[in-house]
Amino acid sequence: MINRILSLVLVSALIIVISGCDNATQKKSESTELTEMQKKLNEYAHVKLTADISHLSDNEKEMLKFLFEAAKLMDDIFWLQNIGNKEEFLATIEDPATKEFAVINYGPWDELDNLKPFIEGYGKKSAGSEFYPHDMTKEEFEAFDNPDKTSLYTLVRRNENGGLKTVWYHEAYKDRVTKAAQLLKEASKLAGDKEFAHYLKLRSEALLTDNYLPSDLAWMDMKDNNVDLVIGPIESYTDQLFGYKAANEAFILIKDKDWSAKLSKYAKYLPQLQKELPVDPVYKQEIPGSNADLNAYDVVYYAGDCNMAGKTIAINLPNDEEVHLKKGSRKLQLKNAMKAKFDKILVPISDILITEDQRKYISFDAFFANTMFHEVAHGMGIKNTIDGKGTVRKVLKEQYSAIEESKADILGLYLVTKLHEMGEFPETDLMNNYVTFMASIFRSIRFGIASSHGKANMIRFNFFKEKGAFSKNEDGTYSINFEKMKQAATELTQLVLKIQGDGDYVAAKKLVEEMGVINPELQADLDRLSEAGIPIDIVFEQGPEMLGL
Repeated sequence: MINRILSLVLVSALIIVISGCDNATQKKSESTELTEMQKKLNEYAHVKLTADISHLSDNEKEMLKFLFEAAKLMDDIFWLQNIGNKEEFLATIEDPATKEFAVINYGPWDELDNLKPFIEGYGKKSAGSEFYPHDMTKEEFEAFDNPDKTSLYTLVRRNENGGLKTVWYHEAYKDRVTKAAQLLKEASKLAGDKEFAHYLKLRSEALLTDNYLPSDLAWMDMKDNNVDLVIGPIESYTDQLFGYKAANEAFILIKDKDWSAKLSKYAKYLPQLQKELPVDPVYKQEIPGSNADLNAYDVVYYAGDCNMAGKTIAINLPNDEEVHLKKGSRKLQLKNAMKAKFDKILVPISDILITEDQRKYISFDAFFANTMFHEVAHGMGIKNTIDGKGTVRKVLKEQYSAIEESKADILGLYLVTKLHEMGEFPETDLMNNYVTFMASIFRSIRFGIASSHGKANMIRFNFFKEKGAFSKNEDGTYSINFEKMKQAATELTQLVLKIQGDGDYVAAKKLVEEMGVINPELQADLDRLSEAGIPIDIVFEQGPEMLGL
């Protein structure tokens, strides 16, 4: 009897052990899945967006609360433009880590990994996001006879007969833009600067009418405001079908007046620099307005398009070609976000991929200058094709963003070089700018070639490689050749400016398809950065509470 009882006990124990093993295996599997998503989250370094607002008046601090609310509405609209209803989409995701990653990407596609879906059930992202019907063909769009179809501020939808129609943003997002417009009006009453108050009133009207020109011109006139706001449908990167549709976003900014004072002197050189671009005069006949200014800010809030995955660290606006020619553009350097990327990403990348004897040239001042003149370069070159076919943006279609980013990157380096030769950067060693520029290519390439910035970086990397601007050492690090990189920068500047001026869609597409690619050797180097735990980008802890409001 005792033996039988012992046998039963042993069998029961064995069953428990086996069952425990099965449960452990299942938990281990679930843990592995969670760990994989956690790894995706760990690709982003967390940064608190704060700024010193002690110099702001009580009214300005109260005004910021209205701006935060308006900015959040732009965030809501961008969700609709990128994936659809935010709440309905997020409600389908049970895993907390996956949900957090979906919030970073504003959808189920990894924006910094070539738009790969990371949630089961989702396929390839629609090239036109939610701006166009998913079943619309390019041929159908081209045949659609409607002058508003290429507007930055219209959606294309199916009509009751199955054909196409346009819907203005202020109609499609009426509830949200009406509320945002009212918030901006309330904020204008508290603004300490008259020009900023005027801008807020005009921007409020723009949200209700989709006529942004008056407010863009007013934004150009602001000089002494402590607080700044970029809000509305701005960039067209998310529309990868044609590049016609602007996505909603918002930045709330606190001006750094000391740094801004250092930068202001460079604005006066822009007309001269335009005349000295290394291309035939016909490609630089447009002289940008001389009212452009350069300023530095601490950014305290990102919303919508600019907050998706890879974060903007500088702004060149407005995008309107008419404003550029009348008044130029403003170049806003987001100093605190820029410093976070430099410290947490660029320096660690340099320690792995830049040859040891050139790492001493990596500097924040060079990173700042390169980034600033990238934004300056956006306002230079040519905005309308030389044969009268239309704006460069419309003629180059979906290739425009990658070509425009290529221009800004390489022309920015050319401008830094030119100013140094003019004696305007006497304290700067150009080697700092060139080595930092090379390290920054590795940083931006990690955004993936699905983004316009990623394609632009690969075009530059492959062009530099072809011209011998850098070499790869046996230890896996890279060394730059200063003179060859300088010459290559000039040649690529000439190539891109000519493509834009000619409105050469075929040449633009060929350049992107042939050079906007990552080869296996480079991918192996990028994998080394990931294995070393270097973040790809940053994600923000932000909001009024970060400022004590």
